[in-house]
Amino acid sequence: MYGLQAIAMNNGWAISVVGVSIVFTGLMLLSLSISRIHKVLDFWDNRNNIHIFRKKSQERSEPIPLPFTEKNKASARQFRLLIKTMDDPFSLQRLLHLAEISGIERPHSSLCYLIKARIIQPDHQGNYFFNREAFDRFTS
Repeated sequence: MYGLQAIAMNNGWAISVVGVSIVFTGLMLLSLSISRIHKVLDFWDNRNNIHIFRKKSQERSEPIPLPFTEKNKASARQFRLLIKTMDDPFSLQRLLHLAEISGIERPHSSLCYLIKARIIQPDHQGNYFFNREAFDRFTS
């Protein structure tokens, strides 16, 4: 059996209709995305004007009031001793590595707590420094 009869017998017409519709849908989506790319690029270029993507220009000057338990005070004192051995400003990764070596309990959590309390503050260039006044306020 050859020709149109063989195509009809083996569902060739249905397969060709599905194939053509898939190709047509793909080409339609491609042309639609190309026709709208200027809006996506315009959105990307003006992302600083959109409120959601704006960076916070000023940070709070006061630390977040956190309840400092005796464990937090002890870990803050341990971190202060480790920071004294490092240069100022210091790398947070190196401080965390020293804390893990020293055996400080839950160093990631303790370090996060100190950053939230603004005892350890960023210098906005990738390093951090120790805030002595905040340390005295929280540990006294």
